[in-house]
Amino acid sequence: MARPIIIDTDPGQDDAVAVLLALASPELDVLGISTVAGNVPQPLVTTNSLKLCELVGRTDVRVFAGAERPLERELFTAEYVHGPTGIDGADLPPPVTSVAAKDAVDFIIETCLAAGEDGITLCPVGPLTNIASAIAREPTIVPKIREVALMGGGFFEGGNTTPVAEFNIYVDPDAAAIVFNSGAPITMFPLDVTHKALVLPADLDRIRGIGTPVSDAVAGMLDFYERHDIEKYGIEGAPLHDPCVIAYLIDPSLFSGKECRVDIETDSELTVGQTVVDWWGVTGSMPNVMVISDVDRQGFMDLVVERIGRL
Repeated sequence: MARPIIIDTDPGQDDAVAVLLALASPELDVLGISTVAGNVPQPLVTTNSLKLCELVGRTDVRVFAGAERPLERELFTAEYVHGPTGIDGADLPPPVTSVAAKDAVDFIIETCLAAGEDGITLCPVGPLTNIASAIAREPTIVPKIREVALMGGGFFEGGNTTPVAEFNIYVDPDAAAIVFNSGAPITMFPLDVTHKALVLPADLDRIRGIGTPVSDAVAGMLDFYERHDIEKYGIEGAPLHDPCVIAYLIDPSLFSGKECRVDIETDSELTVGQTVVDWWGVTGSMPNVMVISDVDRQGFMDLVVERIGRL
């Protein structure tokens, strides 16, 4: 039986690949896509999500518009990475389908409450504003959450937005604190693992070689996206941050990590948004997160390329 999931996202080229990977995978039942302001403002991430569903003929998957700003702070966006549209590199036509009438937070709450024994897996790959709002508004959804598999944070790798803060957590650390303290089972994919999940030139060639409208769009997005990371980090390719979450749900054997206590810094001007990971257990605190630290890069990329080829 396919695993029911909700993707909470702010596309973003790597978000786009995550969405496409999920839609290509029969192991997963995408119940809906909720959008959150992050990489670009909310109207754009919603439009991008509609475009992606139409690109692969999956207009049955509804898109629900969510938070336009963080819980308590001004919105910080990342056009400097993703371009003004969020998915620069892919020339996709304007969507003809409409966003769902229901608010994203209401959709998350209602879907979780209606879940069967297996529960719902939440896949936030952007700021955690929608997920935190749903938990704060209706705490009884927590027992219905099978897992929160999220991309965010960093520890030994540091941050990509400040010296210690990763973008998704930095944008809304107050929301992250709510989620991490909710008691829901959390699996976290920090920069420490996503910076190992590189799409290299040979991988891009494999994607281009598929020769479909979907593969052309993916190759175009990644070609644009990788320029920033190659220049910033001096690495050979771009980290596929968000697809790690989806790949893990399809094949957990590709990843490894350990359970740790993770807390979110919300007060310090210097370190706001830091995920404080007690990797060595020095505090003696009860672990609350499975922190993923390693990936089989080749197996991961083989999965991504194979699934893109199905679309």
